[in-house]
Amino acid sequence: MVLGAGPVGENVADRARAAGLRTAVVESELVGGECSYWACMPSKALLRPAIARAEARKLPGLSGSVQGPLDAAAVLARRDDFTAHWKDDGQVGWVEGIGADVYRGHGRLDGPKRVVVKGPDGTEQTLTARHAVAVCTGTRAVVPDLPGVAGARPWTSREATSSQHVPGRLVVVGGGVVGVEMATAWRALGSQVTLLIRGGGLLPKMEPFAGELVAGALTEAGVSIRYGVAVASVERDGGTGPVTVVLDGGERVEADEILFATGRAPRSEDIGLESVGLRPGSWLTVDDSCLVEGSDWLYAVGDVNRRALLTHQGKYQARIAGAAIAARAAGVPLLETDRWGAHAATADHAAVPQVVFTDPEVASVGLTLAEAEAAGHRVRAVDYEIGSVSGASLYADGYTGRARMIVDLDREILRGVTFAGPGVGEMLHSATIAVVAEVPIDRLWHAVPAYPTISEIWLRLLETYRG
Repeated sequence: MVLGAGPVGENVADRARAAGLRTAVVESELVGGECSYWACMPSKALLRPAIARAEARKLPGLSGSVQGPLDAAAVLARRDDFTAHWKDDGQVGWVEGIGADVYRGHGRLDGPKRVVVKGPDGTEQTLTARHAVAVCTGTRAVVPDLPGVAGARPWTSREATSSQHVPGRLVVVGGGVVGVEMATAWRALGSQVTLLIRGGGLLPKMEPFAGELVAGALTEAGVSIRYGVAVASVERDGGTGPVTVVLDGGERVEADEILFATGRAPRSEDIGLESVGLRPGSWLTVDDSCLVEGSDWLYAVGDVNRRALLTHQGKYQARIAGAAIAARAAGVPLLETDRWGAHAATADHAAVPQVVFTDPEVASVGLTLAEAEAAGHRVRAVDYEIGSVSGASLYADGYTGRARMIVDLDREILRGVTFAGPGVGEMLHSATIAVVAEVPIDRLWHAVPAYPTISEIWLRLLETYRG
């Protein structure tokens, strides 16, 4: 039994079904989940025209043709196409095509291996799993409990990626991935964007230079970034009309919409966790096979276990969990002792890749310098300006970017890599392979980058390390 039919739940069902287990999936909203309709797909559809235009403006012979505004209606229409206009027929067909049963309605645990499904018409049915139940319910956006917020109808990531209009003025609260991506997208579509940051920089979980480069580009694009400020209250008379954002200290900022990009919470408050001795609304702690601690049948896969809140990482966990469920069902010993085996989600600890689709892009995998040092590794950060590479200068005039690799000085392997610059997202997988495979520095010398590509940055990093 799988609770939640987002990409994670779909993949758990697929792997378990492929191993010969009868599988059922329960979904209360759209099959395909947050990523398909309110996160990854619509946000990147909004961002792609903005990034393409920004890059085209740096190419003589083309720049003069792309100085005008984006066709907002066309961008929103293309976004709608990527979400299938918020209809899930295709996703339902895929799940049914793998041989899994789809149950529409709200699913909740009712003791060990039992799930009660309340359908749209209010009727209930109880299903019993023979082997396992996998909770794949994901997360929801957190809106801070501030005076006036409830009546102000603020945007969360869902409204920010699905809005059918371009707000004239948009306040974005939060400098993480959602905040900077949505500030990029809506500024490009014509909104006057104000970005409010409680701390002192953007993208605080990444290398500091990444947030600095993104901040510079946002400022150049016309985004007003305010650091060290907090929202005290929000006002919106009658729930319509402009929004007044009151900052600590009393300053008032006027806007048409306000987006809170201030974190996520697990969607586990109403799924019956109390019936199996767990606290409703909690993150679910799991081992590397995604088995919930203290259980031999309950799994928590994807964002709800808080290991790595990323779609691709959740799908990775789903492949691991599906294989583990099948192995345990067949009485086959798990390969949990093999750090990189089929039943251990080791990459959650050592090699999580992520791309931030801003201008410039940010792509990272593994540990930052601060994280590596905090973990007790003896490391060295090796930096190089990507714009100095021939492939980058061909990619765009005035290319600005930076690369960093974190070298473990004792083992001579990479602990992490970060790129920031136009088009770097497509280089990330090479870094991911280097980190996951723990490729020795001496062997990386023999991985020759093609000339003239931006990937030649690898050679420059290695030369800088060796001196």
